[in-house]
Amino acid sequence: MSFVTLTIDGVTVRARAGESVVEAAKRVNIHIPTLCYLKDLEVVSACRMCLVRIEGVGKLMTGCSTPVVEGMVVVTEDEQIAQHRRTLLRLYLDNHPNDCLTCQKAGECELQNLSYRYDVKFRDHEGARRGKPTAEFSDTTSPYILRDESKCILCGRCVRTCAKVETRNVLTFANRGFVTKISADADQTLEESTCVSCNRCVVACPVGALVDRRVYGKIRPWQSKTKGVKCKACDYGCNMEILVDKGTPVAVRAKAPQGEDRPLCLKGRLMTEFEYVYGPEAPFKKIDQDDKRVFVETDWADALELSGIFEKLQSLREEE
Repeated sequence: MSFVTLTIDGVTVRARAGESVVEAAKRVNIHIPTLCYLKDLEVVSACRMCLVRIEGVGKLMTGCSTPVVEGMVVVTEDEQIAQHRRTLLRLYLDNHPNDCLTCQKAGECELQNLSYRYDVKFRDHEGARRGKPTAEFSDTTSPYILRDESKCILCGRCVRTCAKVETRNVLTFANRGFVTKISADADQTLEESTCVSCNRCVVACPVGALVDRRVYGKIRPWQSKTKGVKCKACDYGCNMEILVDKGTPVAVRAKAPQGEDRPLCLKGRLMTEFEYVYGPEAPFKKIDQDDKRVFVETDWADALELSGIFEKLQSLREEE
């Protein structure tokens, strides 16, 4: 593997040849803002937040898609770049509900963090907004995922992360222009669609458009202590996070999958929830009923497909 040397904001960086400017900057703790970019997803350069200045190039370039080369000199922020980012953020906020005080994503929302960084605030206007801002959520059919179209910034992270697992590909862009939205299959609800509730899309979402319903309303991010654990449902060992409130585990949430096609799955998340939380909240499974898909409440033994050994697991847990 070959390496190149470049300069980013006056700092000398040694990076892999072909690596993006965004990833090279991370090597020296320089954070270039992004909203649509995630390292393991296809690069689309849609949000334009990562524009940087490269010496000798006559226009700003997207840091997520521009590969580093030997001797490159990069400026990640100056007044022109900062003003460009402020303009973009104003447009995002103009089409976003002003409910940060009650949003489950507050404190972890990437749009909120960037708006704070660049001192961009909500402003009143009478223009149209996307989604359904009058409803708290636009899709409440799933017991595992809540959708809010009014908060969606169309970054496409959910679509691309869903497509990473070949057998899924549930989410896609629908319509065009101002009425573009994220659709599940043929514009179905999450319950009606082929979604398996793995929550991979929830992990990828940078805002509150997709929320883990099993966590919603239980605890705010800054109130909880977290404990990282590995899922034991299969050999993948996906990373999970236990949210702890005053010493008591209250919820489980999946962390970002690692690797090209590494999945997350509902069974693994429920297995981790049963092991660490096992509260009164019942699990659900999706079944075909009257020619349509519906969620039905079930018991833990059925949800985890452990009917034969469920009692043994329960007794082992009580002995701990």
